[in-house]
Amino acid sequence: MLDWLERLAPDGDPRNAHDAEGPDDSPAHQRSAVLRTSETIPIANGALALGTWQGVFLAEHRFAAHVRSVLVHVSGD
Repeated sequence: MLDWLERLAPDGDPRNAHDAEGPDDSPAHQRSAVLRTSETIPIANGALALGTWQGVFLAEHRFAAHVRSVLVHVSGD
């Protein structure tokens, strides 16, 4: 997936005018527009109810280190 995103929105592409925060600024926005920013995942028997080939992945699209937070909201019985 990361290789595909790099081909879709390459870093340092001269066609990207939005580079106020560096050469990865515009590609990071483009890549994040393709990926989801939230998920709803059922829980069964105390575990994530994911299929055989499913997983939860977090992708960072910037070169510089950033502080990120993950918010988990649990609802139900």
